[in-house]
Amino acid sequence: MKNIIKTLALSTVVAFFTLSFTTIDGDKKEIKTDKSKVVWKGYKVTGSHEGTINIKSGFLNFEADKLVGGEFVIDMATINATDLEGNWKAKLDGHLKSDDFFGVATYPTATLVFTKVEASGKNAYSVTGDLTIKGKTNPISFTISVYGSKATANLKIDRSKYDVRYGSTSFFDNLQDKAIYDEFDLVTDIEF
Repeated sequence: MKNIIKTLALSTVVAFFTLSFTTIDGDKKEIKTDKSKVVWKGYKVTGSHEGTINIKSGFLNFEADKLVGGEFVIDMATINATDLEGNWKAKLDGHLKSDDFFGVATYPTATLVFTKVEASGKNAYSVTGDLTIKGKTNPISFTISVYGSKATANLKIDRSKYDVRYGSTSFFDNLQDKAIYDEFDLVTDIEF
């Protein structure tokens, strides 16, 4: 009986010291890519186009239920126009994947790595991150809202910072009604 009590006491002391000096890195929540959605919208002088693009992988980091970090990989080969059909859709999808735009054969993924996260309200966070498209990395800031196991964010991206030149007045003159605006939007609905 004394040996059992000594063993239990020793186990308790070891467990206490182990837990006392162990740091908890937080909770890493993997993104459910099949239940998450990214919608893009690009604008030109004569209108706009929109579509989807898939998240290849990603996660959000939490500490004490507060968002503290995250990272996403986007599968650029999945860029897809949803506002067109048939031949026009195929042409736009192919053009977006070409070197005129995102050069998917050379740059099959884009990444977003959170570098700073600050609470900005109940369930809302101001995020600064490094966005890499076509091998070029630039800082980006946006707001993300987290509700339970879901998150939403809207990002405005300046494509000229990533050498996406086609139809850009930042690189070409006299485009007139063929001009495509440099900024495009990403609207994300994420489940983890």
